[in-house]
Amino acid sequence: MAIRPILIHPDPRLKKVCPPVEAVDDEVRRVADDMLETMYAAPGIGLAAPQVGVLRRIFVMDCNRSDAGKEPVICINPEIVATGAERVKTEEGCLSIPEVYDEVERFETLTLRFLDRDGAVVERPLTGQWSICAQHELDHLDGRLFIDYLGAVRRTMITIRMKKLKREKARG
Repeated sequence: MAIRPILIHPDPRLKKVCPPVEAVDDEVRRVADDMLETMYAAPGIGLAAPQVGVLRRIFVMDCNRSDAGKEPVICINPEIVATGAERVKTEEGCLSIPEVYDEVERFETLTLRFLDRDGAVVERPLTGQWSICAQHELDHLDGRLFIDYLGAVRRTMITIRMKKLKREKARG
């Protein structure tokens, strides 16, 4: 396993719609394992493949903050198959938009269908932080960032701030 660099907004790869994974093979498992290691090191609770420059429909998450590493979930070709009626507004952040947080409205509950690390189909009900995280990561696979839900002025201010951060990091 390896820690991969996380892309910072604005990067054109973060706005691409990712194609599905054709087969769960050793390469896909290696990418997923690297993503978990990268997510924990960041530290974060979710990470989508495009955030590490891999344009495939894969994301990982672990919302068990009290015991990180206990419940890692690898989602390959994930899709929402049902949602609850209730929506909640919560503060979100993103590893590709460091140190920026804002409120986004999401479904409180949903059912997610995906392939696991072995290629088996899993259908899992998610609530609370797990549901919100899954929706956030799914957005990444569709080329959307949480800031896309914000107003144009706020989004522009964040983009300018991220460009400045990228310049500073490039200078060392």
